[in-house]
Amino acid sequence: MHKYLQLQNELETLIASLAYQDGDKLPSIRELSARYQCSKSTVISALNELEKRHLIYSVDRSGFYVVKKEREAEQKDTDIIDFATSAPDPDVFPYLDFQHCINKAIETYRNDLFLYGTPKGLPTLIPVIARHLANHQVFAKPANMFITAGVQQALSILCTIPFPNGRETVLIEQPSYHLFIEYVQLHKLPVKGIRRTAQGIDLDELERLFRTEKIKFFYTMPRFHSPLGTTYSRKEKQRIAELAQQYDVYIVEDDHMADLEHDSKADPLFAYDRFGRTIYLKSYSKIIFPGLRLGAAVIPDALCETFLAYKRLLDIDSSMLSQAALEIYLKSGMFERHRQKIRQSYQHRSNLLTAALLAHAARPDALFTFHPLPYPGIHTHLVLDQRIHVSRLIQQLKKRSILLEAADRHYLPDFPRENILKLDVSNVKEEAVEKGINQLMAVLHAMRL
Repeated sequence: MHKYLQLQNELETLIASLAYQDGDKLPSIRELSARYQCSKSTVISALNELEKRHLIYSVDRSGFYVVKKEREAEQKDTDIIDFATSAPDPDVFPYLDFQHCINKAIETYRNDLFLYGTPKGLPTLIPVIARHLANHQVFAKPANMFITAGVQQALSILCTIPFPNGRETVLIEQPSYHLFIEYVQLHKLPVKGIRRTAQGIDLDELERLFRTEKIKFFYTMPRFHSPLGTTYSRKEKQRIAELAQQYDVYIVEDDHMADLEHDSKADPLFAYDRFGRTIYLKSYSKIIFPGLRLGAAVIPDALCETFLAYKRLLDIDSSMLSQAALEIYLKSGMFERHRQKIRQSYQHRSNLLTAALLAHAARPDALFTFHPLPYPGIHTHLVLDQRIHVSRLIQQLKKRSILLEAADRHYLPDFPRENILKLDVSNVKEEAVEKGINQLMAVLHAMRL
């Protein structure tokens, strides 16, 4: 990422801080250059970008001044602490950046927008996505890549098409992605569940299911699992890839939170597959905004032709305008700037959440189990004492303007459920994290009395 884009992130954080009011003057170019150890030209480039986004304005022979009126007018109700919503934080969303990309896309592709595209996706976007995925150790040829309307569309196609192994049963971690569970239930697809906890899954049980059941594919979220927030170890990923090859099972890897990864040594399961058994799915909705509805699917050679045939009849093509805007967003470096910004913001919130939970978990009368992670994501979970009724706890906290969600809908109807409470900090302000957890613990202990 360019130096001036990094500086732009730093200055945006500075402008948004409580230290600055509308109309306050920023430090001089010379001061900023010294403070951030960069050239004056880098500072000027960053300030020019901020001025284009109407976050600052310049006065000749005076300097740059802060504009905060619009942001202050849009402040939300700060009384609500929302640990339930699993969506990008609107306050971190790059409205102006993406608006620019949409306008540029209309200008650049104005003739193409009146035509149907290709079922695989915008031809110029696919190689850009391929280069982006390579940063996540997903090395794939453009011929194997498809642009989809989010992960959900890719999953629905994969459930429908015949696989080379001739099988039909889908294996899903329990708990897992609730909309996919609803999909297989609605379509009455043969499905099996395998228990996943903070410690991972029982690999012997996975092997037994691969050996004895007619498993078409195993749907898994190896990294930042939803709703648990956990991540498989390297050995677990290797073993899963080996078992898939041994028992002729495909793996569908949902890597929707890959852009929030902080561990440089953490590779997706796809990177451990030497046999073309893993289908890799990536969403851009979680890191940018849900309304974008774009994702990428890396499909093995054996499935490409069939996947393309079914996708062509399903939607002809994903949104050309969204694809063109995403292409510009990725190529310009704006996406990387946003990714750095949102990772830093989410990491700080996640660390605050972990610290608050650990402080309460250390108490001898704790009514929950919590397993911290070396690299926490934006969500985690608590396994509550069996004496605690989750729905009642949620209702009590709602009266205190704290929103939480149980994990019940993340289970298949007939699968044994754990007493799990989800916690997501993507929409919780930093200053509210500890307060919300303290309120949660107060209600939790009051329910026991």
